[in-house]
Amino acid sequence: MFPSGLIQLPLRIKEQRPLIHNMTNVVVTNFTANGLLALGASPVMAYAKEEVADMARVAQAVVLNLGTLSSELVEAAIIAGRSANDHGVPVFLDPVGAGATAFRTEAALRILREVRVSLVRGNAAEVAHLIGESGAIKGVDAGEAGESAPADLAARAAHRLGTLVAITGQEDVITDGTRGYLIRGGHPMLTQVTGTGCLLTSVIAAFGAVEPDLLSAGAAALAYYGEAAVRAFERAGMEGPGSFQIAFLDALSVMERHPLEEGTITSLLESAGRGFVQ
Repeated sequence: MFPSGLIQLPLRIKEQRPLIHNMTNVVVTNFTANGLLALGASPVMAYAKEEVADMARVAQAVVLNLGTLSSELVEAAIIAGRSANDHGVPVFLDPVGAGATAFRTEAALRILREVRVSLVRGNAAEVAHLIGESGAIKGVDAGEAGESAPADLAARAAHRLGTLVAITGQEDVITDGTRGYLIRGGHPMLTQVTGTGCLLTSVIAAFGAVEPDLLSAGAAALAYYGEAAVRAFERAGMEGPGSFQIAFLDALSVMERHPLEEGTITSLLESAGRGFVQ
């Protein structure tokens, strides 16, 4: 079952204010920074290869996001990732649009080869492409991953990539390939605001920065993020995505007050029909 003690993680983030080094894309930089600030974390965005090793060394988590990709970003990301590895800092990879182009897919795979990544978060199509499976993808938007159930796909990816894998969509799943959690909740309005997936990866990193059990920390982050979306829609979502975006940031700022609904987080090993593929 999900460790009940981890419901205090949002409060721990506010108390510890972990430094999250985000090498993210230009489309979502402002939203990511504001989202982490609302949560209580301390965001920093540093990209130059001359400084990323130093920044990663002093951070509590490093996020590598491939949304607006370039060869220079890949080189800098590898420098930052290796520095984080050397100093015991967890690295979180968001392979935005993997599968959309060969360059984008290979960039993600190169980072996975050369950096010890703690967790990969993506949609089903992105994760499928990382392990050479088919999946429809349009630009960098979410797609489908064939007929493979997300839990089984995530487990296969975790085994092949040697990292935790979180697949997000209508339901979220996070696994190390042996253990895992299914997370229900969230709201479709999240898909109407650019950057909510990218911010989610950074939020998972903030949770992981204050809790060494990254599997449970990731599950908690996914659950609280979904609850914040529900509360934001109840407050302002029917007015449109602009109002929802502001309400969502507000909801993140009081995340520690959100009681999680019973059954929001379910152990995959206890969920009928959601066994892992070894």
